[in-house]
Amino acid sequence: MAEESLADSAPLLLVADDEQGFVMPLRDNLELEGYRVEVATDGEQALDKALALRPDLLLLDVMMPGRDGFEVCRELQRRGARIPILILSARDQEVDIVLGLELGADDYLTKPFGLRELLARIKAILRRQARLKMSARSDAGPVRIGQAEVDFARYEVRRQGRTVQLTPRELAVLRHLFDRRGAVVSRDELLDEVWGYDRYPTTRTVDNHMVRIRKAIERDPARPELLLSVRGVGYRLIPG
Repeated sequence: MAEESLADSAPLLLVADDEQGFVMPLRDNLELEGYRVEVATDGEQALDKALALRPDLLLLDVMMPGRDGFEVCRELQRRGARIPILILSARDQEVDIVLGLELGADDYLTKPFGLRELLARIKAILRRQARLKMSARSDAGPVRIGQAEVDFARYEVRRQGRTVQLTPRELAVLRHLFDRRGAVVSRDELLDEVWGYDRYPTTRTVDNHMVRIRKAIERDPARPELLLSVRGVGYRLIPG
């Protein structure tokens, strides 16, 4: 019974990729690391299983039959599904990486990659999610940030009575800025604390997330009054 309970509590990973020669060895290695693993072989199946199983992490290929990985990201975000996503793709152009992150992916790893790097990325995402959940449990309730009411415990953002869609990563960024409100937070600090490691395509990744956060909290996102840029350093969230 104890072994069954331990197995049931292991993080559930959903691997969505149509290349069997890639998926089966990956599944074996992930299970050896103690994860529970489910597999989807096309975009439609990936979307259905993600919504039904609510995995702790979705490992998602871009080029799949049916819906591609970007479409899966877009639909999960549209439905408000708070599922962390790690894109695994041979598409290594910066435009693809930025698009994946803007569509809600938490991370983007280009093929081919080493198993140790993949495991490090997985652990970083799961640690970040655990910290966010633990922090959320200690919250007293929703907080007001500019034009938005933010409930970090429920992963909810509302503005003028309407739900605003922010990804788990964007909420984690906003939470870190809120906890450090009034202080200047560097891009490097955000990459380290929110993304969880120091290797990342570009600090522009941070700037892309700020665009959507400003749309959620600012009266006029083009002329921010609360989430301010500090030239050459990072950002500062004004209390209030």
